Amino acid sequence: MGKKTCCTENDPFFIDYPGRIKSIQEAMASEGFDVYLGSRLRTISWTTDAFCPWRSYIVIPREGLPTLFTFVIDASRVADDTWLPEDNVRGYAPLGGQDQITQISDFIKDELKIRKGRLAYETGLSNYTPEGNLSQYEYEMFTAALPGLEFVNAHIIVDRLSLIKDEGTINRFREASRYTDVGHEAVREALVNGGWKGKTETEIAGIAECAMRKAGSEWAWSFTAGNEIASGYRTGYAGGACTPATRRELQPGDSLMVDLHAMYRLGLGDYAYNYLIAPVTDRMRWHARNYIDVVQMCIDNYREGITPLGLASMVMEMAEERGFTDYVVPGFEHGIGMMGDEWRIGLNTGPIKYWTDPNHVYQAGEMLICAVQYACPEEKIGFRYECPILIHENCCELMAKFPLDVEEID
Repeated sequence: MGKKTCCTENDPFFIDYPGRIKSIQEAMASEGFDVYLGSRLRTISWTTDAFCPWRSYIVIPREGLPTLFTFVIDASRVADDTWLPEDNVRGYAPLGGQDQITQISDFIKDELKIRKGRLAYETGLSNYTPEGNLSQYEYEMFTAALPGLEFVNAHIIVDRLSLIKDEGTINRFREASRYTDVGHEAVREALVNGGWKGKTETEIAGIAECAMRKAGSEWAWSFTAGNEIASGYRTGYAGGACTPATRRELQPGDSLMVDLHAMYRLGLGDYAYNYLIAPVTDRMRWHARNYIDVVQMCIDNYREGITPLGLASMVMEMAEERGFTDYVVPGFEHGIGMMGDEWRIGLNTGPIKYWTDPNHVYQAGEMLICAVQYACPEEKIGFRYECPILIHENCCELMAKFPLDVEEID
């Protein structure tokens, strides 16, 4: 991933990580916190610039540098990735006094000299498996080990600070999206002119992954099985937003959905493109036109000031007029940020805690995934659109440049 190259200000992918830590510390001071214990994957990525797949924690004092704790088997590699000094990356292990609870608690008490006060931690609810909220067991063990500290759920600090994206983060998403464009070009080249015959979903995923890796992608990051490929009836699953590739072989008359994921320095690429394999009926084209019009309406209307509910109402009104409301999932976005930050929109201010706030008012500088899922299970057909977008004052920027289409191939 490139040791600390992101810390050069003339690098287009530069992110001011010390500045991010300082902004957290300013919020801690304002809210009376003495130490911040971050455990969510999104927080680890946003503060360390390191890929941390193992359970990790970051301890941020009121002043000075934070310290990252990760599984000992990965600590040396993480230390090489992050901007933090080597002494500020520590490995925990199942040895006496070296487990994560003991090591972190002793660090707070003995090295930071914090035995009383308020500790900010992160917990909550998520539909995203690797969210990283502090577990009940961790909470019980930490509070027992640090009896003088008041534990307060304060994830809102990082959520608020990470909402508007800086230029380095945006450029990383642009680069990751360039990789998904490369992957789609490779898939298209492999499928056209009869090339689809005999190919399986897993083979298509491999073609894309090979091309994106050659271009520089570090990981097909999605926990929905990396590059998601669905064909035939599998494109029409109700809800339809998770389609790991299978060994199913493409067939004439199939719809084909190709949803690719790439990563560049924790910035995420995500683009879905669709095909119809001949013979194609007029009914299939009707579905395709509905889907394309929904996506285009979303793209045309994402801008500062719109809300998820406002956009959904607009799209579903069109779907009702044209008779396809049953085929459209009535939500057209999900949250996105640096690796580990996915799904929820807004700042946990909606009517259902830890779900997207339908009345969240988008601001310029926010990023999200424009996501459309169109599925007709009884006709075994469906389409998906996903693309990272940057909200501007009067429009949105599509990070991926691959076209919007449902392409017919022979």
